[in-house]
Amino acid sequence: MAIEVRIPTILRTYTDGEKAVQGNGETIAQLLADLESRHAGIEARIVDGDKLRRFVNVYLNDEDVRFLDGIDTKLSDGDNVTILPAVAGGMV
Repeated sequence: MAIEVRIPTILRTYTDGEKAVQGNGETIAQLLADLESRHAGIEARIVDGDKLRRFVNVYLNDEDVRFLDGIDTKLSDGDNVTILPAVAGGMV
C-alpha cells in the first residue's frame, strides 16, 4: 500500500531534503514506524508515546487525524498524509 507523506521544511533534514516521501502502513502509527525505518529520528518529532505531539498536526486527505482516530486512523492505498507543525502567535 503506497501512501504519500508530505514533509514540512523543519523535518526535511530527516528525509534528505525531500518534500514528499512514500510510506506504507494500515494506520498512521504504522506509517510513522515505516518512515522511521528509512528516516531515523523523524517519528520522535511527530509522536510522543502513543499520541501526536501537541504542536504537530497530521492530516489524512485534508482531515485532521485528531478528529478521526488519532494515530490509530486507518489508511488506504493512495491516501495523502500531510505533517504540519502548529503555528502559534498573534498580537499581544
